[in-house]
Amino acid sequence: MKVGRVDGDFRWRSGEVSRLEGFSDAVFGFSLTLLVVSLEVPRTFAQLAETMRGFFAFAFSFALLLVVWEKHYRFFRRYGLQDGTTLLLNSVLLFVVLFYVYPLKFVSTAFIEGVLFRRRSVVVEADQIPALFTIYGAGYVAIFAIYGALYLHARRKRSALELSPFESALTDAEVAHHALLCAIGLLAIALARLLPIEIAGLSGFTYVLIGAVETWHGAREGRMRRELSGSG
Repeated sequence: MKVGRVDGDFRWRSGEVSRLEGFSDAVFGFSLTLLVVSLEVPRTFAQLAETMRGFFAFAFSFALLLVVWEKHYRFFRRYGLQDGTTLLLNSVLLFVVLFYVYPLKFVSTAFIEGVLFRRRSVVVEADQIPALFTIYGAGYVAIFAIYGALYLHARRKRSALELSPFESALTDAEVAHHALLCAIGLLAIALARLLPIEIAGLSGFTYVLIGAVETWHGAREGRMRRELSGSG
């Protein structure tokens, strides 16, 4: 089996970019294009100012999509899978990413403008907030559920992939990691539906828990790597 670059102590099993990865990168690139605040060059300063108001929301959405892309890149570098199950899960992921772009941009714009600007370019009525956070949360949950399914599939292929004990353990950790990320989204949806309309928007703060999950996962992975170094 061809050995490529390494991801710390995780052997990369994919060297050249496959057609599947190339197509996926094109879809991610198109998704980023859809985030652009305006495809036309501003003709007046007022139009320029209006465009610049969307910069922070664009930057926030751009960063989130880059996180999703990096997860995709790392998975395919680690395992190099090209089988039917991987193709199906990857296709569903790309579909969700494309559908997720506009809810992501809408929520990011509403949040950023609510914090930084008095004027709002998007309008959300109070009774529409539960539905908005349900749509946003469903996209969020779907993306990380698919990544969890991809890692679970890689776990089932551990013999064919010749995963080391460390790589198998890290794959298990990734499954748990993405399950927790999904749980955050499901909790946010539940709160948006259960809280009174007046405070339903507070359900969005549930996503602050992502920081705690990422910290826990990073510490766990770091501990695993230290244990491997110690045993080596």
